Amino acid sequence: MNRAAALRLGAFAGALALAFGAAFGIGSAVDPIAAADDTSAAPAHGEEMGGMEQGSHGGHDAGGQVPGLAVSDQGYTFAPVKTFFTGQQQTELRFTIQGPDGKPITKYTKTHEKDLHLIVVRRDLSGFHHVHPVLAADGTWSIPFTFTAGGTWRLYADFQPAGHDSTITLGTDVNVTGMYVPVPVAEPASVYSFHGYDVTLAGTPVAGKESELTFKVSKDGKPVTDLQPYLGAFGHLVSLRGGDLAYLHNHPAEHAEPGAKGGPEIKFATTFPTAGTYSLFLDFQHGGTVHTAEFTVQVDSTGTTITPPAAVPTHTGAEEAHEHEPVR
Repeated sequence: MNRAAALRLGAFAGALALAFGAAFGIGSAVDPIAAADDTSAAPAHGEEMGGMEQGSHGGHDAGGQVPGLAVSDQGYTFAPVKTFFTGQQQTELRFTIQGPDGKPITKYTKTHEKDLHLIVVRRDLSGFHHVHPVLAADGTWSIPFTFTAGGTWRLYADFQPAGHDSTITLGTDVNVTGMYVPVPVAEPASVYSFHGYDVTLAGTPVAGKESELTFKVSKDGKPVTDLQPYLGAFGHLVSLRGGDLAYLHNHPAEHAEPGAKGGPEIKFATTFPTAGTYSLFLDFQHGGTVHTAEFTVQVDSTGTTITPPAAVPTHTGAEEAHEHEPVR
């Protein structure tokens, strides 16, 4: 059973659901302000590998910590207007990024065509969303949003303040009332199938070293050669480390001009800072819709090669995945 189906099942499993008080404490063992002294080794971002240059984030932010573990870094603070929400009910996510002077910042340098990228995911790594809120003149970001289930959810703000020389990724938790049924992380696999699409993954990820990952997209058994640009590229990749949800965020080296077509392969140069289990979320746009393929990758210090199957499994009709109209 995939994540989306499991979450829906939870809505009808009242007898098995936990009360909000229990959900509040699950998955919150990591202090979002902690880990600022994380010294996990990783190469400096921007190194080249096989002619590819890494995207916006390697292993560490400019402040030296693994991205996404702290609510405050380099004088900037992620400040949600509220941190308690009701599940399955549309709400307004509102927050500011406070600068070193304590005031909301209002000017940003665009990265990947946006002033700020907001990632929302439950702490069991289900319910992934990549959205782009709107900035008001007073520095408040806002976007309509519906949390699909109860539990503790992680928010990541990925941005570059105007005049700052690098991007910053801050993270914070919010709490959502409602049914909480934990969704286990999928086992490592080299293919993800949904709605007629098959996405395969190949590569040899190695902890602490830049690794090349290749995704290949097909639909109805045929390679997709008309991928559309999304955020200035043919794909967008977010990787989250299991356990503490450290954040890695990369784009493929190939830039996509408006109107260009790409595929079936999308290549990334990615650095996994430590050994461990990582959840990968690949966004790509096809037919005017942004789709998300999800993978689980086990990374060690020696490198384990991921090889796609010779033949992609036949669709069962039960596969589902995140998809949404692109935010312009």
